[in-house]
Formats: sequence, C-alpha cells, structure tokens
Amino acid sequence: MRVVIAGGGNVGTFIAEDLVKAGHDVVIVEVDADRVAEALAAGEPAGVQWIAADGCEVSEFARAGVDQADVVAAVTGDDEDNLVISLLAKQEFAVPRVVARVNNPKNEWMFNEMWGVDVSVSTPHLLTALVEEAVSVGSLVRLLSFEGGRARLSEATLAPDSPANGKDLAELGLPRDSTVVAIIRDDHVIVPRGDTVLRGGDEVLVLTTPDAEDDVVATLLGARATRTTES
Repeated sequence: MRVVIAGGGNVGTFIAEDLVKAGHDVVIVEVDADRVAEALAAGEPAGVQWIAADGCEVSEFARAGVDQADVVAAVTGDDEDNLVISLLAKQEFAVPRVVARVNNPKNEWMFNEMWGVDVSVSTPHLLTALVEEAVSVGSLVRLLSFEGGRARLSEATLAPDSPANGKDLAELGLPRDSTVVAIIRDDHVIVPRGDTVLRGGDEVLVLTTPDAEDDVVATLLGARATRTTES
C-alpha cells in the first residue's frame, strides 16, 4: 500500500515508521525544507521517502505521487492545512481514503466528506473518550466517527445487570445497521461469533450508524443507560 503523509513532525514521523515496518510504501511531504534535510541526513525513519513541498499547493503536492496513493494522511499541526490537503487529495487526485488529524476540537465539525475527509481523528476527544471509558460501566462511549459521522465505533462496558449478560450475540437481536466487532474480556480480545456469550464486565466494541445507536444502547445496556461522546 502506498501512503502519503502530509506533515513531517513527530506525529507524521512515528506513523511513517510504523507503516514502513508493516511493509508499506511511505512518502512524507513536509513544507519545512530544513526539517526534510535534517531527516534525510539522519536517515530516519529508515525506508521513508521525504519530499520538501507544500501539500496545500496542487503542483507541489503532486510531486509526492499522490495520484498513486492508496491513503493520504493529513497530520500537520494546522487544521486549516489539513483540511486543504484532504480536499486536494480527494478532489484533485481521487485518493480512495483520506485520514485527517484534528488539532483543535472546536474544528472537528468541518472534518467531513465535504472537505474530502473519510476519517478524522481528534486526539483531545479521543483521550477524553478513553478516560470516560475507564470509569463508565453501563454507558456507551463513542470512540471514533467515520464517513462524516455516518458510522461510529463505540465501546460499552456491560454491568452485571445488563440485559445482554448471559446471552449470545445471535439472540440479542441487534439492529441490522450495527455489528459487534470485538469483545475485551480479562485483558484478552475475543473475535465475536453468533454463539459468543456476553458477560458482565465485558468491554464490547460495536460499529453502528447514528439511527441504530438508541437500539444498541437499549439492547446492550438497558433503556436507562447513558451515552458519552467523543465530541
């Protein structure tokens, strides 16, 4: 897979290093020529191609071979730049998947398909959700949003009196627009099947649409359960 990362700071560099280790072809586009020279001189991350260019300019961004990219990740420290880069990647280069970093949570509402963003990641909101997840037994906590909010990855920790306790997934009757993607039990990840029985204390990761969310909450947690969000 070919990945173009716009932003050669700590975030972009660490992502690039992990992707290269996983066998992907990675290019970092960084506007600061001195930063690029420094990285090339150090040879870090190993195996990553660096290009000194402004990702907000079509002609310069094109030098990274964006038209051949499978994924573009806009992870600069500036939300405006990340939005422009995302829009160019989708509209000018038809990149199949665009991931964007949200630096200021107040700007998250703009990171949607209108700006070419397939997946947005707001680190402050994600951290908040993970903190809430640690203390919110009996609540549905939204972790990530996809496709402009049309799909959500949420986590629910089942209380002992949860209506789902002791039932297998097949008999739960979850909405068609939702699916349990993983269960974490005793620090182990369980890949769910229809005959997987849920227990109190399970952390259930579920992918759902907004319309199905109320039914998911009622089925897993009960009618009076609460929801906390990443936004």
